Amino acid sequence: MSGRTEGGAIERVHRRFSFVFFLAALVGLFLALPASAAYVDDQFQAWLQTDLWPEAKSKGISKKTFDAVFLGVKPNLKLPDLVMPGEKPATPQKQHQAEFGAPANYFAEKIVRAVTLGGRTRESANSRVLGLIEKRYGVPGEIVLAIWGRETGFGAAKMPYDAFEVLGTDAFMSTKKDFFRTELLAALEIVQRGLAPVNAMKSSWAGALGQPQFMPTSFLKHAVDFDGDGRPDIWNSTPDVLASIANYLVHYGWVRGRGWGFEVTVPESVSCSLEGPDQGKKISQWAAMGIKRVDGKPFPASELKAEGFLLMPAGRSGPAFIATPNFYVLKEYNTSDLYALFIGHGADGIAHGDQNFSGSWGPVGDLHRSDIAALQRALEAKGYDVGSADGLPGFKTRRSIGKWQTKNGEPATCFPDAGLVAALK
Repeated sequence: MSGRTEGGAIERVHRRFSFVFFLAALVGLFLALPASAAYVDDQFQAWLQTDLWPEAKSKGISKKTFDAVFLGVKPNLKLPDLVMPGEKPATPQKQHQAEFGAPANYFAEKIVRAVTLGGRTRESANSRVLGLIEKRYGVPGEIVLAIWGRETGFGAAKMPYDAFEVLGTDAFMSTKKDFFRTELLAALEIVQRGLAPVNAMKSSWAGALGQPQFMPTSFLKHAVDFDGDGRPDIWNSTPDVLASIANYLVHYGWVRGRGWGFEVTVPESVSCSLEGPDQGKKISQWAAMGIKRVDGKPFPASELKAEGFLLMPAGRSGPAFIATPNFYVLKEYNTSDLYALFIGHGADGIAHGDQNFSGSWGPVGDLHRSDIAALQRALEAKGYDVGSADGLPGFKTRRSIGKWQTKNGEPATCFPDAGLVAALK
C-alpha cells in the first residue's frame, strides 16, 4: 500500500514536472517567435538615430520632419532581397527557372489593347492638357499616355505602401543599401521642402512614387506642378502626372519633332550584328542598304539626314526596326528594349488605332536565364562584349552572337538558342 502510494506520488510529480517543462518550452517558443522581429526593430531604430539622422541633418532635414516621417515605422520583413542584421548576404543560387520568356509574351494583345484603348479614351478627355504639354515639352501626348498606362494602368494601380517603410527597410537591410539610402534621403527632402505631406508618400513595394512610378530622386529632378496649385502632385493630379512624365523624357534628351522609330524589313545582306545605339547611321544610309518600312512608305524626308539605329529585339526571329534617339530616351524610363518598344508601339496604337507588328515573333525565349548567362560567359571568354552575364539577351549579347556565328561560318541569327548554348560550352 505504502509502495503503491509512493510510486503514484513520484509519477504525479514526474507528470507535473513534464507539464511545467512543456509549458516553459511552449512559452519560450512563443517568446522567441517575435524576438527576431523585435530585435530587428530595435536595431532599425538605433540605426535611424545614430546613422541616418546625422546625415539627414547635414542635408537640411529638421528633427521635426525626421521624427514625423518615421513615427510608427518599422521594418517590413516581407520585402525581397533583405539581409538580417549581423548576417551575410546569401550566396546567389544558380538560376534554373525559365525566367526569360518569349518576347512575344510582352506584347500580348490584351495588355497592348488595355494601353491603346485606355489611352485613346484619356487622350480625348485630356486633350487640352496634352496639347499644352506637347507645346511646352515637345513630347507627343500618345507617348506620355502609353507610359502612364504601362506604369500604373492610368493611375488605377494602388500604391499600398508607406514609402518610408519601404525605403527605410531597404536602406537599412537590403542588398542594395547605398541605392536605397540615397532614395530615402531624397524622400525626406520631398517632405522637408513641402513638396508632399508625409501621409501622401505612398509607393510601390520597390519605393516608386505615384502614378508615373518615380523614385524619390527622379521626383526631385522631374516632377512638375502643371495644374498651378503650388506643388507637384504625382499621386492625384492628372496634369502633374502627364507633365512630369514629359519633363522626365526631355531631361534625358527627347528630340522634339521626331518619333521613336519605324518597323522595317532587313535584307539578309545586312548583318543583324549591326544593331545597337553605338552603331548609328543616317537613315538614308540604312535605306541605301535595302532596309525598307514595312508599310511600303518611304522614310520621311525630314528623317533621311538624321541618325537611326538598327533594332532587332529577337534577332532574325522577330520584327526589326530603325529606331531614333528617342527610343533610347524611352529606355531611360526602363532599361529594357522591350519596354521601350512597348511604349512606342502602344503610342502608335493610341494615335492610329490598334495594329500588330508586321513581322512575327519566332519560337524564341524557351531558355533558362542560367543557360543564357553561361552562353554570355563563354562569349566573354572569347573576347566578345556582351554587356554583362545577367541571363538577359540585350543588344550587346545579340550582336556578339551574330559576330560569333559569322566568324564560325554559320548564318547570323543574333539570338540565343539551345544549339548555340551547347556549341559554346
